[in-house]
Amino acid sequence: MVIQVLTAIVFSLMAWWVGTGLILWIVRRHPSHLKIYQVLATVAWLMSLWLAQMSMRELNEFNAYLGFASVIVMWGWHELSFLSGWLTGPRRTGMTPKASGWLRLREALASILWHELFLLGNLVLLAWMQSDGPNHLALYTFALLWCMRLSAKLNLFWGVPLLGEQYLPTSLSYLSTYFRVAPAGLGYMVLVTLSLGAWIWWVSQAGAVSATLSASGWWLLATLWALALVEHAMMILPWPMQRLWGWALGGLKRTSPSC
Repeated sequence: MVIQVLTAIVFSLMAWWVGTGLILWIVRRHPSHLKIYQVLATVAWLMSLWLAQMSMRELNEFNAYLGFASVIVMWGWHELSFLSGWLTGPRRTGMTPKASGWLRLREALASILWHELFLLGNLVLLAWMQSDGPNHLALYTFALLWCMRLSAKLNLFWGVPLLGEQYLPTSLSYLSTYFRVAPAGLGYMVLVTLSLGAWIWWVSQAGAVSATLSASGWWLLATLWALALVEHAMMILPWPMQRLWGWALGGLKRTSPSC
């Protein structure tokens, strides 16, 4: 049982580290090469949908890893599509100077609208694919990533001390105008507290019998959830990404959009 848990934790940790680093590395390639990566990633995304559906058919350890890995690839396509500038939103300029209130919210939403709609559409598609399949790990993994990413975006909009805008590709630098540097406020505290409390409950239930997840699936999700909380902590605690993904951040930065 201990080996099973440790394997799931290490697998989830490596998927997060390698997957994030790979995206950061790709979006810093020359625009002429980036299009090739986009095509390859789209093929991988289509395959991941098929593999995710395969994983839903039976509840076992292999399908837990298959479903989890499929969603990591799936999510990587969305990240690459966004950070490459291919799938962002109808607004591709910075925020109107001194915009506030509803105007700031509308402009910020317009800058990421297509990306958000595709993410939501992917979640709905997975829910539809799930049907009566017993293994829910792929669906749960995508739902977790979607919820925690939404929380991160809201906090960047509301204001946090550390934005990480220096890691945006040059072509998307305008997005940093929608971020706000400010002490972590009530929204941050509420969202992180709720997520941390839910994570503690999830871990406490790890030994319970589940009709929708295997034991490995439980810990794959728990680890990914913990890493999402670490990413939220990076918004208030100085922790240079160079220490984690220096190999990915050292490449060529883009100077113009690819589309």
